[in-house]
Amino acid sequence: MIDLSATVNPGASAGASTSAAPGAPEILIVDDEPVVLTALKYTLEREGFHVVGCTSPLKALSIVAERDFSVIISDQRMPEMMGLDFLVECRQLRPHSSRILVTAVLALPTIVDAINKGEIFRFVAKPWLREELVATVRNAVQRHDLVTHNTALQKETTTLNKQLREANSSLESKVRDLEAQRQRLDTANRELAASYENSLELCRRILTTYDPILGGQAKALVEFANQMAATDQFTDTERHALRTSAWLCDLGLIGMPREMLRAFRGRTDQLTERERAMLHNHPVYGQTLAAMVDSRADVGETIRAHHERFDGRGYPDGLAGDKIPWTARCLSVAVGFVESGLTKSAAVDALLAKSGTVYDPEAVRLFLKVSNLVQLPKQVREILLHELEAGMVLANGIYSPHGLLLIGEGQPLSPGMIAKIRSHNQVTPISQRLLVYM
Repeated sequence: MIDLSATVNPGASAGASTSAAPGAPEILIVDDEPVVLTALKYTLEREGFHVVGCTSPLKALSIVAERDFSVIISDQRMPEMMGLDFLVECRQLRPHSSRILVTAVLALPTIVDAINKGEIFRFVAKPWLREELVATVRNAVQRHDLVTHNTALQKETTTLNKQLREANSSLESKVRDLEAQRQRLDTANRELAASYENSLELCRRILTTYDPILGGQAKALVEFANQMAATDQFTDTERHALRTSAWLCDLGLIGMPREMLRAFRGRTDQLTERERAMLHNHPVYGQTLAAMVDSRADVGETIRAHHERFDGRGYPDGLAGDKIPWTARCLSVAVGFVESGLTKSAAVDALLAKSGTVYDPEAVRLFLKVSNLVQLPKQVREILLHELEAGMVLANGIYSPHGLLLIGEGQPLSPGMIAKIRSHNQVTPISQRLLVYM
């Protein structure tokens, strides 16, 4: 039955409402019968809802166009338009509002039409029970809040997904750019490393062209330096300095008279003071020339100090002990071994004999630890044309003045080859040095 137990004012304006708590759900009620409208309005206001009542569905549509309502309640039979048609219009304006149809007759066609169009949340039959009406409205409010919240979440999710796609796209683009930059950097580093190695090899070939013995010794020094650097006795910086210095340490000898170099190798007593001073300064010259290939200070310092002695009697600066860079002390041992011209066992004995005076004992121990891992170069001897003998092996190729290769490096000489060389020398003198393996 209709609950009219409370006092109502039938003459009140249709759009008026009693006060409700701030934020209370807003309900729109449309019914052409003022008494019914007032009863519905009062009943729901007692439950804390903010209620707007209207007797005209046309006027109510203008209100709906301007305001949002959680629930819209409409009578079915009204003079201006049927309640179901009114709710259809409301759905177009406020699709999230829950719509309740109040009718005295639940005709099957009305129910089917409402269901098919999906316009109605609930039916309320006249006369209604207060408890059922309030429960229905509360459910309608919850449904509106849920739909509104879900819509907001969907909108936020759509926005976040869009932002995520854009961020992923931007990230992928940045990753591609970074990968392209990394590849370009790797390529540049490889090219730089290759160029650097080519520069070192070029220096060795220059040494070989000037003096094949120097070129062979440089190759052996590099092998020893690589083996020592592979141990845990060096920092990365020291490893680089040791390896590079092994390539470049003899650059300072280029340009010195070859007779002076021969005397330097075995007959130092035949050198004049001026010649000895020139040779003692070759590490300084080498430091200057090496800076054109590698400007790092530790490389230049290692080259400058590789002829210093552990007892301080070396050159060019007379450094002693730990004042000599560790890399230079190690390179000094390798240089002494390679330039000794002795057999391996004799060269090792010479190193041990000079350990503590010429060489740092720790550097000697490190060198001996790795020396067995290196393929030692063959010893080379320079001879005269008339000293050629069958069975000798050439350490360098012999060319005609026009660049024609007569006999290649590594060829064992036969009597016929020797006769050919001497015959060619009588017609066109051979000006290059003759080097053979011992």
